[in-house]
Amino acid sequence: MTCAIIDDEPLAAELLASYAKKTTFLELVGTYNNAIDAMRVIRTTPVDLLFLDIQMPELSGLEFATILSPKTMIVFTTAFDRYAVESYKVNAVDYLLKPISYESFLHAANKALQLAETLNKQTRTKQGDRFFYVKSEYKLIRIMMDDILYIEGLKDYVKIRLSSTQKSVSCLMNMKTLEDYLPHPEFLRVHRSYIVNMKKVEAIDHLRIVFGDTLIPISDSYKDNVIQYLNRHTLG
Repeated sequence: MTCAIIDDEPLAAELLASYAKKTTFLELVGTYNNAIDAMRVIRTTPVDLLFLDIQMPELSGLEFATILSPKTMIVFTTAFDRYAVESYKVNAVDYLLKPISYESFLHAANKALQLAETLNKQTRTKQGDRFFYVKSEYKLIRIMMDDILYIEGLKDYVKIRLSSTQKSVSCLMNMKTLEDYLPHPEFLRVHRSYIVNMKKVEAIDHLRIVFGDTLIPISDSYKDNVIQYLNRHTLG
């Protein structure tokens, strides 16, 4: 992935640049000490990933994030934790507090890489077939993606709940296989045991997803992903 760094502290920018250069899947294309200079370049030559300081003169990182292409992934870098909520509103991939270790940098970069791979997979899925087959009761059963309400993981098998029949199809499979195959964030992992078709969600009540009489919990491990999805789709 191509990346750039924007930080008004030269030492901090140099440190992040050194991290990027030794990360094999990153190609550093620019380091800038203010958002104005970066904007002239990035607007015409977008990058995949931007490591962006928040507190900068003239144009803050949060302000700059709002004028970027929605395809540009952002990792905020800052010495202050009070901007965490605002970072979610612009769909930041991660939020790193200074001083930043290489371990933290690499973790954030890996999150961005996984997101990019997921989005590429989603694009391929949209352009291709919207169904798949599973083995259930000695038969191959076709599952239409748009018919899925949610998927429940139960030890060695999964139950795929369908909206058309209000019944479930059970098959030997693990949740990770389905999570990797289904387009994200249309299908969102909300709990260790649940993947939900977010287009089918009726309501969310106290961190529980409502499907009629069924309530699906949202666990702490997956809460941030759900919040980011809701922020992108909530008016007012």
